[in-house]
Amino acid sequence: MLQQLLLTVRAIIMYEQHSMATSHIKEKLNPLKDSQKNSSDNLNSLIKESWEKISPFWPLKNLIAVNPLQGLEDLPIEKAMLEGAVFFEQKEFPASMSLINRQTIKWLQAFFDEGQATIGMPLRNNGLYQAWKRLAYFDTQLHGGDTHKKQWLLDLPTSPESAISACLLKLNIPTEDQSLFLTLMLTTLPGWAAHIKYRIHWTEGELLHPHAVSEADYIAIRLIITSLLWEEAADLVEWHQKIQARQVKKISPIKAIQQSESDYLAPLLNKLGLHKNNAQPVSEAQLIFCIDVRSEPFRRALESTGNYETFGCAGFFGIPTRINNTTTKESYTSCPVLLQPKHTINESPCSSQACTQDHKGYLQLNTVKALYQALKYNFTTPFGLVELLGFTSGFWMALRTLFPILAIEFRRSITHKIRPPITVTPSLENIDFTDQVTYAESALKAIGLTKKFASLVIFCGHGSATQNNAYATALDCGACGGRHGASNARILAKILNTDTIRESLNQRGISIPKETYFIAAEHNTTTDEVEMYAADTQDIILAKKVHKLKSDLTEAGRLNSSRRSKDMGFDGDENKSAQHTKLRSIDWAQVRPEWGLARNASFIVAPREITKKIDLEGRAFLHSYDYLQDPDGAILTTILTAPMVVAQWINTQYLFSTLDNVAYGSGSKITKNICGKIGIMQGNASDLMSGLPLQSVYQTDTMAYHEPVRLMVIVYSTLGLIDEIIKKQSVLQKLFRNGWVLLTCIDPENTHDHYCLNRDLTWKRHV
Repeated sequence: MLQQLLLTVRAIIMYEQHSMATSHIKEKLNPLKDSQKNSSDNLNSLIKESWEKISPFWPLKNLIAVNPLQGLEDLPIEKAMLEGAVFFEQKEFPASMSLINRQTIKWLQAFFDEGQATIGMPLRNNGLYQAWKRLAYFDTQLHGGDTHKKQWLLDLPTSPESAISACLLKLNIPTEDQSLFLTLMLTTLPGWAAHIKYRIHWTEGELLHPHAVSEADYIAIRLIITSLLWEEAADLVEWHQKIQARQVKKISPIKAIQQSESDYLAPLLNKLGLHKNNAQPVSEAQLIFCIDVRSEPFRRALESTGNYETFGCAGFFGIPTRINNTTTKESYTSCPVLLQPKHTINESPCSSQACTQDHKGYLQLNTVKALYQALKYNFTTPFGLVELLGFTSGFWMALRTLFPILAIEFRRSITHKIRPPITVTPSLENIDFTDQVTYAESALKAIGLTKKFASLVIFCGHGSATQNNAYATALDCGACGGRHGASNARILAKILNTDTIRESLNQRGISIPKETYFIAAEHNTTTDEVEMYAADTQDIILAKKVHKLKSDLTEAGRLNSSRRSKDMGFDGDENKSAQHTKLRSIDWAQVRPEWGLARNASFIVAPREITKKIDLEGRAFLHSYDYLQDPDGAILTTILTAPMVVAQWINTQYLFSTLDNVAYGSGSKITKNICGKIGIMQGNASDLMSGLPLQSVYQTDTMAYHEPVRLMVIVYSTLGLIDEIIKKQSVLQKLFRNGWVLLTCIDPENTHDHYCLNRDLTWKRHV
């Protein structure tokens, strides 16, 4: 018994001694852990800070306009332009930095390739850093066969953050310079950094990408390559500081921009104040177009052909959706990138028989294309392919070059024999009834169309049609994520043609007559043709109106083509101009199929009566708005924080692509190379070019077509309402305070006086 007691006491003493020792060890280790945690937090903070100056860049499949200085929008525009010049406009780097860039580019090309390469980079599913770390050992251009460098590569940490710390230590970067140094690792190759930022922060609404990448991954690789190739890389900070000192002495372009803005805005405001007309006659048809600047002259041309009433709103028509083609299995987001798609809409042929026919035709056509691509890009078969199809290919190239219209019509006829064109219809099963009613109500209220409905109401999306054009999606609808807008138009038209939806809208104060019929359409901005969908009706009177509308849309297209052709350097009658625009859309050698949104300058939020009698020269985004139907400012808030912000991205993309087409644009289309199907390079080892090509903003190599101005927003509403909205929206405060956007108010309750917003958010009367 005593022995058991002694053993128990001994055990208690040993336990207490062990606990004391453990506690003592923990006391020693805790400061170390805290230190490591603080160090890790500091590094993560440095990494995050280094990416702040980088704007995202979307791939070629859905090019989205974005301000290349978006990361500097927290600064006044004058200072941001200076910072941008220092970080992004440098034409020459230290020789060692250029070598580092070339080595980085070749690996990024391989990792981010989306099907252009014959053989894909192995291990990509492991993520950028892990895949590169396992393969870099075999790259003799990095280590030159040096045993120590090869061993150093093998010993790299598994964590990219740890690798960053190790490289900063190896390169002897002082603590106070580390944030700037990491930033320079990005801004000396900003195009690729921009694409990586897109991949990290802007793909949430897209399908999961199998090849992961993180901000730390990319910086780690940049630093490791730098450590291998430039031991004195700390000199990069001194190089940057010299650039900064020189840049301060250069003349800023802001004064020239301000003069152009003054020359444009003052005459426009005087015209806007003269043409308010409250009369609203019953229209033959009402057409809702996208706010895109290319819609404005087409709307004016259509209005000249008959008694038509036109409206403007964002081209996705307020429906945040993902479109899924049930035949091709293609799926894409069709809403602004500021939103996430809420619904997936399946588009299918209208009947089961058509569905079977379409599926069979698609498989046959896809098989032919896949076979040709496999033969063309294989290692050995291209030689045999040339022997087999050489004469045929040569004849086809000559035909496309000399007779492009004939060539395209011939190819279309062959394609239609294999896969006849099929009308598709959207399924609304993934949008519940309440949401359908909300979308219908919001779309109509946003443009002020809540009464006096015409018998025909057309929702007209838009898209472009070009050949051999890597920048094709930049000409499509930005509100639909760089896609065509017909799908969203079909969805909304189908919703509003549903009787139960109309009954619910009637309960909410929107009474749509039974004879009113909603139709979807799409405006081809390259050819000025408008295609209407599901316009068949048994009503004879309605059918006649549809026929007349189609005829007037064709006439409007000819009128608008004549105007646009003159801007493109062609001076002919309406019929020849229409033929000319069609030719530009199918000519595979054409570097300038259309001007896109070039010369955009203003964003006008007002009833159509304010602008109807004015030739806005295709320079204005037109958003319909009736302040009397928006007492709490909810509609105007949405317009200013969504469509207006997107318009500002477009405006700044054109502005900076014109000011410096190498730093912020894409250079000439003639010398471009497509990289990995995601972007454009100049030559075979340039940075990824992330802006508009020279031909989109310049008439010649030296004469600009686009006039660099900031977006001038003109709102027809009360000062008090606009003030309340600005006070609640930080994004508007940032854009207006820092001078990225200019705001003018036409106050309908104060004798239509014009008021301009100062940078301190006070108003001054425009004289």
